[in-house]
Amino acid sequence: VVAKMKPALVHVEAGLRSFNRKMPEEINRVLTDHVSDFLFCPTPQALTNLKQENIGKWAYVNGDVMADALIYYRDHALPEEMTLEKYQIDSKEFCLLTLHRPANVDSREHLEAILSAFDQFNHRIIFPAHPRTKEMIEKFALILPGQIQIIPPVGYLEMLVLEKNARCVLTDSGGIQKEAYLMGTPCITLREETEWVETVQNGWNILVGRDREKIYSAYQNFQPTAARAPIFGDFHAAEKIVTKTLEWMNIYGK
Repeated sequence: VVAKMKPALVHVEAGLRSFNRKMPEEINRVLTDHVSDFLFCPTPQALTNLKQENIGKWAYVNGDVMADALIYYRDHALPEEMTLEKYQIDSKEFCLLTLHRPANVDSREHLEAILSAFDQFNHRIIFPAHPRTKEMIEKFALILPGQIQIIPPVGYLEMLVLEKNARCVLTDSGGIQKEAYLMGTPCITLREETEWVETVQNGWNILVGRDREKIYSAYQNFQPTAARAPIFGDFHAAEKIVTKTLEWMNIYGK
């Protein structure tokens, strides 16, 4: 709509690509990038992706606004003890699971394959279940491994506490992959690809898909030790976006 109405269209978090066109958001990313006037990229890889599609002229690497938010709210989060006590868990003695992508939860075969991997785990698995995921578990009449403790969806601040204190994060969420990296928590991604390739390249994220043995092996053996490079910028992305956008509007009269 904005592209047709002719005001300037600015895309924050431009250039992300999983290269899986079966994901609805992948189509949306490509379309939005190609109709935007100005593109702000969270990482250098995102800018490279745009240049490969010949739309990098008005694109800039500015860092990631989610990283800005995490650093700010990490210092304003709920007291950790309160959250850990609420779920009767100890720091680094539980795993955190999130699961919501249609490819994983809308198929009985796929959802059962993922959940069955957890029956070998030796740690409790805290699972803030997405309402849709919970509905599919009930629809398919799946029996959860005893290690899984389903809890209601949690707010952002509580989620940060859980991410920080988890032994590892198991997820199919793009944003949580990024937050786990920033928190220094190993991430096991229940997908075959990721738009956040930098987290894998830096050794803090591993892709296991829906493979039962890969999931369990990662839980047992994936223990990152490498330093975490500042791949998401210097935590001033929002300021850079505002400054550059105003500069651009003044020059081009948008």
